[in-house]
Amino acid sequence: MNNFINKPSRGYISVTGGRIWYEIMGHDRQGIPLIVLQGGPGASHTYMRHLEVLADERPVIFYDQLGTGKADRPTDSSLWTIDRYVEELGQVWQKLGIEVGHIIGHSWGGMLAVDYALTKPKGLVSLILDNAPLSVPRRIDDVAVCRANMPNEIREVLDRHEAAGTMESEEYQQALMAFYQRHVCRISPWPDALTKAFSDINLDIYMTMQGPNEFFFTGNLKDYDRTRRLHEIKVPTLFLCGRHGLVPPDTSAWFQSLLVGSELVVFEKSAEYAFLEEPELYYRIVRDFILRVESRREGITDTL
Repeated sequence: MNNFINKPSRGYISVTGGRIWYEIMGHDRQGIPLIVLQGGPGASHTYMRHLEVLADERPVIFYDQLGTGKADRPTDSSLWTIDRYVEELGQVWQKLGIEVGHIIGHSWGGMLAVDYALTKPKGLVSLILDNAPLSVPRRIDDVAVCRANMPNEIREVLDRHEAAGTMESEEYQQALMAFYQRHVCRISPWPDALTKAFSDINLDIYMTMQGPNEFFFTGNLKDYDRTRRLHEIKVPTLFLCGRHGLVPPDTSAWFQSLLVGSELVVFEKSAEYAFLEEPELYYRIVRDFILRVESRREGITDTL
């Protein structure tokens, strides 16, 4: 399955708008590769490097999307659209010579994975959608519920500074972090990789595509909703969510119900980062899903 052996294990690839940086862990493994799509939009892949543990069975491909991490950082805001990032993923797939592959997408990366899958790319074996907000209108409602359940004193600080236009104040940022520690990542303190991911995010991309924070979806993704098209996806798909996250179990179950044959796993102790919050369980579930998909695929191939 692996035709990377004659390719560099890391380097740059030219895509529309500039160059992205990639790295292939398990470069010499023979299993079907797993392509990792990080969240953000605007974050580098580094907070997801923990997924390299899966490289004992297969190549795991990380890349920094244009404008993030080690990739080029053009200032042309017209590049920050989901359509261009879908095109970019196709270019990565082609230029690395991927014949077949699994995709795992976290948060924004799951939105990107779905839109890529809807192009019906040749060789896509499965999708793993980790806390992917596949309906932004529903996401806005879910975040509002989470916010309403925060302590009164936290809500008061958020409301007051938003009304005054002082969201850059330390008091507001502390209240925002209290929300994030309940509904984004429940590890205290946060792992260094996650803290760095937040501090290094490309705010131009984040503001253009999302908005100032999780409470405000004002960017070009504000009307994103793929719930009416999920039935078009024909590859095995696994939905993952945390009990306390911003894509809650009832929303994830709704997504899963719209894609016949898909599966859903809820991580009871996690918010948005189960691969950090419950890593052993997370990797066991991901491995099991991928191996079951491959086993069924081999069975079909054997009968042809």
